[in-house]
Amino acid sequence: MSAWASELWVFPDLPTVSRFAADLFSRIARESVAERGTFLAALSGGGTPLALYRLLALPPFRDELPWEAMHFFWGDERCVPPDDPQSNYRQAWDAWLSQVPLPAENIHRAKGELGPTTAAADYLRQLREFAAPGASTALSVDLDYPRFDLVLLGLGADGHTASLFPGSQVTADSPALAVTANYQGRPADRVTLTPRVFNFARNVFFLVVGEEKAAALAATLEGRRDLVTYPAQRIEPAQGKVWWLVDVSAARLLPERIKGITEYCVDI
Repeated sequence: MSAWASELWVFPDLPTVSRFAADLFSRIARESVAERGTFLAALSGGGTPLALYRLLALPPFRDELPWEAMHFFWGDERCVPPDDPQSNYRQAWDAWLSQVPLPAENIHRAKGELGPTTAAADYLRQLREFAAPGASTALSVDLDYPRFDLVLLGLGADGHTASLFPGSQVTADSPALAVTANYQGRPADRVTLTPRVFNFARNVFFLVVGEEKAAALAATLEGRRDLVTYPAQRIEPAQGKVWWLVDVSAARLLPERIKGITEYCVDI
């Protein structure tokens, strides 16, 4: 990976991954609010981040985080109603956001119930409301979307991340796309943010847990560069940091040293 900075942390299991992620999440959120007056995050779905979300709903995090200044988006969303169990928004709401003093207007979800095309258009409108004009000087580009302080991502066993699937378009002019594809043998209608957004984030967490992710993690970090086959390789922040937070099962195929990883920390 050719990110500006990248660290790999290996932990014994999901609980230790999640605890470290919660501590780091809290630190970044508080520093962002102190420095810029706000904290913007894009959350992920799936089972892996649920342990992190549940921790953030409890003390000390529930009591120390500056909720009034925190805004939450999602990296991708399934095109289902918000009360559907498959909704990434609902997962985060049930496990975390419903249990903390977060203002309702600080939640910015992709409205999957509208269908892929309409939901993507609506999400673009929401992103533009948080456009980062100050980033144009620092990054030499005019942004019509937020510069996220933190993005949470997962890694599929096939190398996908968010709803960027193998074989999908590598480059995208739009910050958000409608996705209609077959995934794991079934249709997938979704909305996803694109690398254009992820690669301007200040911090990206990849949470990767489980032996079934080992081959994908090794291919992403150490395999040949193939952005079509391994979409997670597309995540290379221009002026940000990637944190790979993984357990020993997911890391079992990794070598002792990885090109492009500035720190390799094992906590087992």
